[in-house]
Amino acid sequence: ENPIRQAVFQFISVKLFDNSIMYLIGLSSLKLAVDTYFLSAPDGSRARLVLDRIDLCFNLVFIAECVLKVLALGFCLDNGSYLEDSWNKMDFFIVCSSILDMILSGADIKSIKILRLLRVLRPLRVISHDVALKMIVTALFESVGGIVNVMIVVGMVWIMFAIIGVNIFGGKFQYCSEDMYV
Repeated sequence: ENPIRQAVFQFISVKLFDNSIMYLIGLSSLKLAVDTYFLSAPDGSRARLVLDRIDLCFNLVFIAECVLKVLALGFCLDNGSYLEDSWNKMDFFIVCSSILDMILSGADIKSIKILRLLRVLRPLRVISHDVALKMIVTALFESVGGIVNVMIVVGMVWIMFAIIGVNIFGGKFQYCSEDMYV
């Protein structure tokens, strides 16, 4: 009932807002691809500074989008809240990792660069706008547990047959290494 929340909800419900976020995700992905060509550039170089500023702008826009959606939808307790949707959970995780990366960017910790790799997941949000693709990806994610269980069973069967094969055929093929001929 809050007029501010209603205004923000009206703003984020506009198709132009959603399309511009998708466009920015595409540009952010393009920027990540360009980053690979400048990995060996020194930290103080002009290209590195420009790319870092662009990265900061993208992060600020995605943080603002997250804040607007949380403000309009509620964080997690209401029906239809921001964290109720699994795509928003992934986006929130990426935004939080980006914030942590920005906070720790001044520290000389090599493992912090792993947080930047999580931004590669951002283009997956584009999938959430195509209903058929969303259904396929959701089904794939939900089937991962079953696939892992099947892989474990198949691996155990392979191990059993390998043990049986070694016990039955061990030493019967008269195999000798090259060391015996020397």
